[in-house]
Amino acid sequence: MLFRISCLFLVLGFRGPVHGGPLTNPHPNITDQQLFWGSDQYDFSVVLPAAGLECFWHFAHHGERFYLSFMVQWVTGIGHDRHLSVTVNSPSSLLVSTVDDAKGQVNFEAKETGFYQMCFSNFHNRFGTMQVFLSFGVYYDGYKDPAKRKDEEKKKKEEVSKDLNNTLSVIEDATHKVENYVFHMFRYYNFGRMRGSADHFLLRSNSQYITWWSIALSLLIVTCGYLQLLFLKRLFITKTSGEEEKPRC
Repeated sequence: MLFRISCLFLVLGFRGPVHGGPLTNPHPNITDQQLFWGSDQYDFSVVLPAAGLECFWHFAHHGERFYLSFMVQWVTGIGHDRHLSVTVNSPSSLLVSTVDDAKGQVNFEAKETGFYQMCFSNFHNRFGTMQVFLSFGVYYDGYKDPAKRKDEEKKKKEEVSKDLNNTLSVIEDATHKVENYVFHMFRYYNFGRMRGSADHFLLRSNSQYITWWSIALSLLIVTCGYLQLLFLKRLFITKTSGEEEKPRC
């Protein structure tokens, strides 16, 4: 046993310290603005417990558009309050927007570059959970840095002034416009999908509610009929008087 321990120390001594561990900076030569640049969107559902709070963060650049759409799909527990409290905070912890409703949309122009915080609170339901469908992201009118965009705009103006029949620039502008329209079309499609899923869960809950109440009322009607029949039957029971039932002196 001592020989094994001494061998283990010798091996560790020869190997020396190990330069491992998690990589904290996978892109050392790339800034945060370059790393997070681009249009993106996220669609998912989250379940909030009773009086629960969930927060998410999303990166946005100065001057670009930030949007958030949400809708409550189902609620359980006592009360069934479908109201949801939503707050959006800027990177400097300033309140940007707040909504207190079962569904809503938030759309604003980012005044700061950084991570925007979205918090969803279920404080209206102290004894029930709820499921919320979320759709949020950022979209860009331009596809490059603002400085490069300004330089390209100047160059385009010069090119247009020199040659009005520049087909490539016209095709490029039309392509980016179509991409922007398609992006907004998918945004409205996701909001319509939210409504469809909320209606689906509402139909399921109503169906279960009607089914259980129908079963309970059917059992109540059958029980009442049986008790009435038993009571009427006992009214017509006659006892035959015999010698055993005669009074004795």
